[in-house]
Amino acid sequence: MYDRILVPTDGSTVSETAVDHALELAETYDATVHALYVVDVAAVDVSLGTEQVQRLKAGNLAEMPEVTARAETATGYVADRGDERGLDVLEAVVAGRPHAEIARYAENEAVDLIVMGSAGRGGVRRALLGSVAERTLRTATIPVLVVDARED
Repeated sequence: MYDRILVPTDGSTVSETAVDHALELAETYDATVHALYVVDVAAVDVSLGTEQVQRLKAGNLAEMPEVTARAETATGYVADRGDERGLDVLEAVVAGRPHAEIARYAENEAVDLIVMGSAGRGGVRRALLGSVAERTLRTATIPVLVVDARED
């Protein structure tokens, strides 16, 4: 049913909850896991000059070694957990708008399922910030499993 499972990660505890679910599904279906970190260019536009942002959008992540290190740590966490379970994990880092890049990656890599976490924010905070999970649900053309990472 699922041969390729995508788990977007930012290294947060919310993402780690989704990673657990993605790896469990990958074990069940003998699937390959894709760990994706998206550098949110909208979030870094403020601190970078126009030329640096253009290079970043073009995929030149060398412009921001601290972001690259964070991305490698986040996707490395997925790879390490996958290794512990004997699963194949592919790591990728891209730059752009997270929900759009998640959907684009899923389509380009013929992913069968996206598994991602949600902090379960509501009200004004969600209205102002939006939700990557919600936007991905509206953008992706494949099933998206949203894991509620709120504490009971």
